[in-house]
Formats: sequence, C-alpha cells, structure tokens
Amino acid sequence: MKLGMVGLPNVGKSTLFNAITNAGAESANYPFCTIEPNVGVVAVPDERLDALSVMYNPQKFTPAILEFVDIAGLVKGASKGEGLGNKFLANIREVDAIIHVVRCFEDVNIIHVDGEIGPRRDIETINLELIFSDLEILERRIDKTRKLIKSDKNYQLELDLCLRIKECLEEGKSARTLDLNEEEEKLMKSFQLLSAKPVIYAANMCEEDFVNNIDNNKFYHEVCEIAKEEHSGVLPVCAKIEEEISGMDAEDKAMFLAELNLKESGLDRIIKESYALLGLISYLTAGVQEVRAWTITKGTKAPQAAGKIHTDFERGFIRAEIVSYKDLMDCGSMAAAKEKGLVRLEGKEYVMQDGDIVLFRFNV
Repeated sequence: MKLGMVGLPNVGKSTLFNAITNAGAESANYPFCTIEPNVGVVAVPDERLDALSVMYNPQKFTPAILEFVDIAGLVKGASKGEGLGNKFLANIREVDAIIHVVRCFEDVNIIHVDGEIGPRRDIETINLELIFSDLEILERRIDKTRKLIKSDKNYQLELDLCLRIKECLEEGKSARTLDLNEEEEKLMKSFQLLSAKPVIYAANMCEEDFVNNIDNNKFYHEVCEIAKEEHSGVLPVCAKIEEEISGMDAEDKAMFLAELNLKESGLDRIIKESYALLGLISYLTAGVQEVRAWTITKGTKAPQAAGKIHTDFERGFIRAEIVSYKDLMDCGSMAAAKEKGLVRLEGKEYVMQDGDIVLFRFNV
C-alpha cells in the first residue's frame, strides 16, 4: 500500500514523514524544502505475526509493507505551475490514498504561507488544485469518449459518468464525494483522478492540545466538519511527539507514550485508519521457512488471495487449508488445531477473513 503525504508548506508534513519513516527527508522553516518526493518504507506492526514467529522460529520474517511518499508543499496555482507545480501532482497520482497534513497549531516562529491558521481555507487550497488538475484530465477523456461513442454505443456509460464528475468538480467538490454504484466506482478508478482518492486528514496540533486538549482545539473541529462532509478520515496527530519517539527503542517508546496516556504511536494509528479507509485486511502464512502477512481487500476470495503469493497459486487453485489465528493460539500448535477439527478445507468461493492462517493447495 502506498500513501502520499500532501499539505501546504510549513504544516509539519515533512516532520511527520521523517518521524514515522525515519527516512531523513529534509525539514526546514521555509517553503519547498522538499524538492524531490521522498519515499519511506515501513513494516506494518502486527502482534499476530510476532506470536507466530515465536511459535515457528522461522528462517524468514516478512511483515506487510507500507510505503509513504512525501510530496513537496503545494500552494495555490500548483496545477498551473505555481510553486513547484504539476510535477508534484503527478507524483501522487499512483498512490492508493492521501494523507493530507493540516496545521492545527499556532506558533509565531513558524510562518504560514497565508499569514494565519485556517484549516478550511488550507484544505480548500489543496483540494482545488487537485480538482483543477482532474478537470484537465477529464476534458481530454470526454473528448476522446465522444469520438469513440460514434462507433460504439457501449461508451455511453463512461461519457455519462465523465459529465457527472465534471459537474461535481466544477462545483468545487472532490470526485470522492459522489455516490457511485460498483460499476461506476470501478470505471472512475481507471480515470486516476486525484480528487477521487481516499483521504485521511492528519490534524497536526501542538503537544499540549494533543495530550490534554483535543476536544477544545477549534482547528481540529474544523477539520472534522470537512472530513464528515466528504466522507474522509480524520486523525489528530502531534508531529513533535512523533519526532521525539522516532529514535527510541521499543521499550523507551512504550514508556514515553504511557507517560502521556497514549496507547499507540501516530504510525500505528495512521496504519489502522488507512486499512479501514481502503477496506484492507491481512491473511497470514506460517511455517519454519517463513512467517508472512499478505494484504488484501475485504471480500477477496481464496483463489485471488492465493494469487497475491504467485499467479500459479490462483491459476491452479485446488483448496485452502485455513485456521483462525485465535484458534491456533488457543491450541498452541497446528497439529493440536487439526486434532480438534479447527483446520478447515475451503474452496473457490470462500471469502478470506482478517487473521486467517492459510496453506494453499494448487496444481498447474
């Protein structure tokens, strides 16, 4: 899964990116310090995988991977080349979802490009640039579809959808706010529109507000209102706290978070929110050779899940031997789970569940 991090200059975006990825992107108190997109790859924490590793003592341990792309600060007019322009809009076209970092703290020592803090204005600035970029793409798509429809009436659905999206964008609304059926959703994904991508608003606030005063932070409430309007996720964060814990070992990090009455780091919460937003789950494979997590979409059937490992697994799928993580842990071993009849044989129509531990049988 790839997440693109966007935001206006000086909102704490690169600080947060550095903290959660330890990738070392430059961070400074001036616009455009991120000149090239920085990429950070992090392992998805999964206690189930850790427990399986203890059980099997595998030769290889492979968690799911999350890729963060830190994009340079966008400004008004980016879609027309202002600031660092369209180059950076192109960099986020391939991401699965957008983490939009919004400044919800006041600090006279950190300049704001518009002179004052205003989450709604800041969010609108970014969203409009994505919308303007999408309108250009959509105009070209409409012209092409109108030509194709003359010889193939099957393109009527695509043209109708394009015109509907265009109308939405011209009203200043992101494409993700539209209510679409399954077929329309699939078609819109092929357009690769920036404003159609799922968004999590990361409301970056000062340490005092984040630890003791989230509900009284007026800027955070403003972000929540916007997220609700467009069916997006919202997550309060404190980039400064994440920066402090980024260099700590696991024990010191746990102690530090406990002192602040925090149960999880920002990275853990971003991962959970991202999985929920994108409708993702993980199934697991376990043995002495490797313990591994595989990320799939909710509703994925067994053959397609097998295809994540190798296309031959899907092509020659016979059955899946499945035990739930809880049942395996309760039994203490796969042999004991089999003795109790908890290992099931599932066929091609089985819908995978989060935490399934699987052995695929196939023949090609």
